[in-house]
Amino acid sequence: MHISDFVHALPKAELHVHLVGAASVDTVLALARNHPGGRVPTDEAALRKFYEFRDFRHFINVYGIVNDLVTTGEDVRTLIVGYARDAARTNIRYAELTISATSHLRAGIAPDELVEALKAGRDEALAEHGVALQWIFDVPGTWDRDWGMTSARFAAEYRPEGLVGFGLGGFESDSPRAMFREAFAMARDAGLHMVPHAGETTPPSEIWAALRDLRAERIGHGVSAVQDPELMRHLADEGVVVEVCPTSNIRTGAVTSLDEHPLPRLVEAGVPVTISTDDPGMFHTDLDREYLLCHERFGFGRDELAGLARAAVRASYAPAELKDQLLKEIDAL
Repeated sequence: MHISDFVHALPKAELHVHLVGAASVDTVLALARNHPGGRVPTDEAALRKFYEFRDFRHFINVYGIVNDLVTTGEDVRTLIVGYARDAARTNIRYAELTISATSHLRAGIAPDELVEALKAGRDEALAEHGVALQWIFDVPGTWDRDWGMTSARFAAEYRPEGLVGFGLGGFESDSPRAMFREAFAMARDAGLHMVPHAGETTPPSEIWAALRDLRAERIGHGVSAVQDPELMRHLADEGVVVEVCPTSNIRTGAVTSLDEHPLPRLVEAGVPVTISTDDPGMFHTDLDREYLLCHERFGFGRDELAGLARAAVRASYAPAELKDQLLKEIDAL
């Protein structure tokens, strides 16, 4: 079996992927044409050029502009089912899809309408595409302007079916992790898992803050951890999973080049890592490509690639029976 066939055949779980950023070019074009007069191009070539990011701040700005297209529950359902369709093509069987719920509420979607859209999309994703979905509600950085309390209250009060985690994204440098302590405490009291981004474009101190102040169970990105040997030892010893998204880091400028990407050093230090796409529609990638990149650029063989697939299943908040099934299938392959 060729390595690309092996990668494709691996049953995969994806733990770090954002609903709006996951939307394929075709899906975004359809949304843009349904909401004419916005700032998102309605021509494919122009949209692909729109997705050429100068730096991380530019990426966040573009993400916000595309996010503004999502103004109805039906838009949300369309995005969910579109992700599941694309995910199934790379044999993703389970995903934890990050939803910036408050940004959709600000766009005029009523809370009940959003919850209904999440359920409808989740049901259709499984029935039509065989992809089991659960949700992470994230705080979109400082867009909430209240250090995440709106997001936490919505998550705790409405608690849609399949909601398992509470995250934190957006532009890191103006959003110190410690400032979100109260929101994360509220979400934790509601029974959610703590999965903030940290150390994507900021020093290791922000990863420490996510661990200390937010009680992070997994770290989104976390690539700056390689600058702090003590932090890497802590992550390895405590089994804190780092959700690595290689192509994303290059496209946003968080990492200068693949030759300098920290992934091999994290693995060598014993830090548990998983591989994800982050925003596959915006970064023109998919999970098969990310696994192949690990083979071609970092020298990971079949055992290591299967290990990455197992790590994602084990680090997920999937039901135990689904975890067992996926692990058996990986072992059989």
